[in-house]
Amino acid sequence: MRTLFAIITVLFMSSLTGNAQDTQKEIVIVGTMHKVPNIVKRSYKPMLRRAKNYNPTAIYVESPQGKDSLSWDYLKDGWSKSYKAFYYLSDSLQQVFTPNLDKYNAILDKEFSVMTSEDLEYLITTFAYRRDNANYEFYSYIKTYGIDGPKKPTQHEDGDLTFKLALHQNIKLLQSMDDQQTNKEYHEAWTKCNKEGRSNGNNAINIKMNKKAYNSAILPAIFRGLGKHTNKRKSLEQLHKSSSFTYVTVQTEGCTEGERYWNERNMRMAKNISEQVTASNSQRNIVIVGAAHVIGLEKELKENYPDLRVVLVSE
Repeated sequence: MRTLFAIITVLFMSSLTGNAQDTQKEIVIVGTMHKVPNIVKRSYKPMLRRAKNYNPTAIYVESPQGKDSLSWDYLKDGWSKSYKAFYYLSDSLQQVFTPNLDKYNAILDKEFSVMTSEDLEYLITTFAYRRDNANYEFYSYIKTYGIDGPKKPTQHEDGDLTFKLALHQNIKLLQSMDDQQTNKEYHEAWTKCNKEGRSNGNNAINIKMNKKAYNSAILPAIFRGLGKHTNKRKSLEQLHKSSSFTYVTVQTEGCTEGERYWNERNMRMAKNISEQVTASNSQRNIVIVGAAHVIGLEKELKENYPDLRVVLVSE
């Protein structure tokens, strides 16, 4: 009798463990090349196919959150002309436009295929008002190209991967997770590290490493395998080393500062992702981000948010 009870107990506990694993929220990280040159303009097509097969229920993108005032304080006069224009459009709309939440929700309840031009324009204006750049760009894309998209590749992760994936999955809202609060300091550190590296051999190491990475990508790129190659762990680690300045053999002030700012940005991005995933009902979450961030995000998510299952798309 005791033996039977023990067996039943083990089976019951195994069932509970299995159910817990089944309901564990998952994050798949996809590294992108951002904009690709014309010679490899179809590089995102295989990546889109793989992303569709994963069947995500939420999509996270490398775009600043509307509520992130520190990032926007930098971006309004920062490196990106499109972010600058978007910020001042948003700023002007906040003076004259008042969103109607019922109208906004009613439009989002519609299928993409039946949204009118007026519907799309209202959503675009509302997203600009909210400083939600990701969805502003998404619905601007739909208004311009329709739900089938352009005939030619846009050569960018948004038009060739993210937006097409969202339309295929009937995902109405993209989730922003970027953080650029210290991007100015990071680029200043990059410049300083580069100047320091001219005489101590650090730059030569980076040039050699990047040349090797470029050469290894030539064949995959020719056969439309650039995305798959970029997401191999070896490629991701090289990109991480270059962006975090961990390739250096001579530690300098600029390189040390750059590494700190890079790691802190990845830490805050991971926090943005985990908070939203945890608060949502989505089980299968895909993060589409510049490939140089993947290793850092994986580390931060696995170390600090163990309740989430984190997987690289290549693994």
